[in-house]
Amino acid sequence: MTYDLTDITTVKKLLARQGFTFNKALGQNFITDPDVCPHIAESCGCTDRDGVLEIGPGAGVLTVELAKRAKRVTAIEVDARLIPVLAQTLEEYRNVQVLLSDVLKTDLGAVLREQFTDCEKLYVCANLPYYITSPVIMYLLKSRLPVENITVMVQKEAAERLCAEPGSREAGAVTAAVRYYAAPEILFKVKNTSFTPAPKVDSEVIRLTPLAAPPIAVADEDFFFETVKAAFSQRRKTAANGLSAGLHMSKEAVFAALEAVGLDKTVRAETLTLAGLAALSDRLIIRRNGK
Repeated sequence: MTYDLTDITTVKKLLARQGFTFNKALGQNFITDPDVCPHIAESCGCTDRDGVLEIGPGAGVLTVELAKRAKRVTAIEVDARLIPVLAQTLEEYRNVQVLLSDVLKTDLGAVLREQFTDCEKLYVCANLPYYITSPVIMYLLKSRLPVENITVMVQKEAAERLCAEPGSREAGAVTAAVRYYAAPEILFKVKNTSFTPAPKVDSEVIRLTPLAAPPIAVADEDFFFETVKAAFSQRRKTAANGLSAGLHMSKEAVFAALEAVGLDKTVRAETLTLAGLAALSDRLIIRRNGK
């Protein structure tokens, strides 16, 4: 049986049969604009030779569109109450499998190896809950999955920060982290009225294309990310304040590192380029190691 999953009456009936109620804590907002999910699935770029990993399928509205285009779709859902709902809505799609799991506790590399052995290319596509947008994206990128791209819908503000240019006012710690792993781009906007319940803000669909190698070289990758996190930890203050507190280093040592890479001690984190952050990280680790 085929269901119109953008019709809220149909969706509510399906959910009611399973005693389902919306869980704000899980960021559950269901897409009811019929144009949104086909657009997302097309933007993903998958074909009938490819596999797609979806995160947070909800009632399956995006899953259906991916299943129409891809050879195989595996969806990871954390809410057990949605499993019987998905069993109904995806019943006619034999190329879909739903895994009950917390994506942040899942070995995604193993999932790709197990689920998509007969697929040419792999993609990630999702309508991400707002409350875990950054953790999920960073987990995907750090996992260095062999995927063509990661196409996700996220809150508008998050999209603009994720896709900002390092050194711009919109940049944050996650901006630098994303640019280290991928080339980001904003694809299109989705109005808040496209969802039920309607969130307070609009969303945007973004695409992250993993890089073959980081655009910068750093002496210590883990310390680089520590440096980035610390630098942006006190946005209303100078980078030196955040670096000193976050890295447990004296202000004098931080000032010396800034000076050594040609930066003023009053510089703010959002003005630092990716190359500037890399140079600063390399200098700070020398200072911390006492060399």
